[in-house]
Amino acid sequence: MKMTTIGLDLAKNIFQVHGVDEQGQVVLKKSLKRAKVLPFFANLEPCRIGMEACGGAHYWARQFERFGHTVKLMAPQFVKPYVKTNKNDAADAEAICEAVTRPSMRFVPIKPPEQQAVLALHRARQGFVKARTAQANQIRGLLTEYGLVIPQGIGQIAKRLPVILEDGENALPEVFRALPQRLGEHLKTLDRQVEELDEQIQRWHREQAASRKLAAIPGIGPLTASALVATLGDARQFENGRQLAAWLGLVPKQHSSGGKPTLLGIGKRGDTYLRTLLIHGARAVIHVAKRPSNHAGNWLAQLLHRRNPNVAAVALANKNARRVWALLAHDRKFQPDYAPAAIGVWPNPPLNPRTQQNRAFASPIAWAIMTGWQDRSDRGGQNPMGSTCFQHDLLMVESASTFHQGPRPSLMKSPDVWPQSSSSRRHRLVACSKQGRPCMSQLPCLGV
Repeated sequence: MKMTTIGLDLAKNIFQVHGVDEQGQVVLKKSLKRAKVLPFFANLEPCRIGMEACGGAHYWARQFERFGHTVKLMAPQFVKPYVKTNKNDAADAEAICEAVTRPSMRFVPIKPPEQQAVLALHRARQGFVKARTAQANQIRGLLTEYGLVIPQGIGQIAKRLPVILEDGENALPEVFRALPQRLGEHLKTLDRQVEELDEQIQRWHREQAASRKLAAIPGIGPLTASALVATLGDARQFENGRQLAAWLGLVPKQHSSGGKPTLLGIGKRGDTYLRTLLIHGARAVIHVAKRPSNHAGNWLAQLLHRRNPNVAAVALANKNARRVWALLAHDRKFQPDYAPAAIGVWPNPPLNPRTQQNRAFASPIAWAIMTGWQDRSDRGGQNPMGSTCFQHDLLMVESASTFHQGPRPSLMKSPDVWPQSSSSRRHRLVACSKQGRPCMSQLPCLGV
């Protein structure tokens, strides 16, 4: 029987292979030593190979593609539910083989060697920065035991340490006096390593047009831009910017049940390093925005007025992630004054029996959204009236409408009768309804 799908469990020395035919019947269960993996797959007819996106997976994927195979990488957490028995290499290979055949499975793009090389620079730099911080803290802690406190900042250590060691009146034992000097030299070595890696990353950043394009966004510098380009590769693997923001863990987690939507803190999924860079860059923008002469923009100023700076930093990081996708996917340059096109026009939307019958139970805002979508459909656009995404947005609007303390019939008259003590979410929805547009910050699923 011809094998059509293979699940390969990667390892350092012993690899497990699980192959099935077109009917899903098992035709191969085999373990291979590392030296025999490439010859084995080189002699196979082209088929689909599934692997977990772990250490060495991108290397093996590139090698197998040279032999004509179709290689699919999957996140390990998506493969785990398909393990049927106790965990072992054979069961893992079988689970990988089954998971790769699922039509709804999410796959990881295969990275070329250059992308991996740039990411290696970032990971090495990150390790040196952590080691430098740890070394600086160790020096501070040891000197504190003798009543010597150095101000904050790594530069202060290099400045104050020689003075402390030359001071003969600080009662430092002779056995101890040589130790801070040794640790200080190690700190200088680590700092020099960080600077050299920064120069390499800067050099690669200047050579890449996509990276230079992203560096024009406020809150994104050469370090963040190069990491984004090297990690994402082709941004078109994401359907829109919101998918990229969700992939980076910059959107709220959802814990809903019984038709009641519940949003928690950010998901913190995906690449922690990229998320950290985006949030720290957003903090730098917010720090400048607090100055009297700032020109950060009306959106950020209003957000800082009503929200905590930490919340504003995450919101700006989310916005920057969506900007990154737009620039990379559509090959555009960043325009600070860019204004998106109007989503829909619905001051007097056309009615039809399908939407007319819904007016009996829909609140004014929900009705505006429904008719606006219908208007867009009548003009040749996509009609999501029956989609899950639209129903979720309608549910969010209706649930937000229930926050009022007054009687329900007052809602059906006009949103103006809602009490002023209501939640900020409803206020934004009301404001958007008066302007004839949906509130995109509160209805993230309205995909246009």
